[in-house]
Amino acid sequence: MKVILLENIKGVGKKDEIINANDGYARNFLIPQKKAVEANNANMSNLKAKQDSNAFKKQEDKKKAEEIKEKLSKLNLKIQVKAGENGKIFGGVTAKEIAEQLEKQHKILIDKRKIDLKETIKNLGTTIVEIKLFESVVGTLKVSVEGLK
Repeated sequence: MKVILLENIKGVGKKDEIINANDGYARNFLIPQKKAVEANNANMSNLKAKQDSNAFKKQEDKKKAEEIKEKLSKLNLKIQVKAGENGKIFGGVTAKEIAEQLEKQHKILIDKRKIDLKETIKNLGTTIVEIKLFESVVGTLKVSVEGLK
């Protein structure tokens, strides 16, 4: 019996996947437990519409990520911190601080987990930081760390 899975099931398949299941397994477990629905014409058209909608949304998200990538490449984010005389920073500049300053200075919201900072910035000067905006879209941002005067 062909069924459409409504959730991921270990050893069986992933959500929205069409599988061939044994009749008994489908009728006695998958369908009553609301883990799958029968793959009839109505359910197949619902699945197709859902997949088309997801593909369109994904395409729109990628366009937005490309636009943000363009903006970021032109920006120079300035962060002022306390520093010693030799150019060493007290503490360091973290991804969280970069995300906060980006929102504060340029009104661009980016999750701190998407900022790919190998380690905290501990020296004054300019550092180029990569930001993962989407699956295959990676933007770069210049971060200038300056000492407080």
